[in-house]
Amino acid sequence: MKNKRYKSLIEKVPSEAQTLEEAIALCKSLANAKFDESIDLVITLGIDTKVAEENIRTTVSLPSGTGKDVKIAVFAGGEALSEAEKAGADIVGGKELVTKVTTDENIDVDVVIATPDMMSDVGKLGKILGPKGLMPNPKTGTVTLDVGKAVEDFRKGKVEIKNDKFGNVHLSIGKASFEENKLIDNFNELMVEINRAKPASSKGDYIKHVYISSTMGPSIKVDLNL
Repeated sequence: MKNKRYKSLIEKVPSEAQTLEEAIALCKSLANAKFDESIDLVITLGIDTKVAEENIRTTVSLPSGTGKDVKIAVFAGGEALSEAEKAGADIVGGKELVTKVTTDENIDVDVVIATPDMMSDVGKLGKILGPKGLMPNPKTGTVTLDVGKAVEDFRKGKVEIKNDKFGNVHLSIGKASFEENKLIDNFNELMVEINRAKPASSKGDYIKHVYISSTMGPSIKVDLNL
């Protein structure tokens, strides 16, 4: 059951779609929780998720960052391990780290990066990393020899774009405390990348709906034609 606070916020949301500028301004004004709420998007794509080639998996570097403290693990060895540590990775290790994660059956991070030579070992963690969406992948730059740069990129605001089984992309574009122009810049950069990733086989409307909301706030429909 929705509480009184949430119901009062819903009453302030127009039934019709809003321009991007109006939607972001309204979303910020409704973010009145006692913490700095995230500004989140739900983008419904016109793709057939049962067709492997139509599923989206790529990355985008948000120019204003996400405002989040990203926790990163790196599986590597030798010089690459030292580079990851210097770049500020939170957890680093090689085969011994794989063993530890296997034993613990958990790893508390937001991003997992690995060097190509470690993937045969990291692949054994599929049941642990897979459900969390953490399995390293060359398409997202999380399987790389340059782990130092990868760590820096994700710290600065690089995020993964990936649709769920319903064809929706869920992504945060910043915090309620961000200035409106920074949220707009992040939104526009994200949409450019999503359009670039459009599958050749996708028919009809590719981007069907876009909704924006704060962590504790109601959804506001964005009219991309305005």
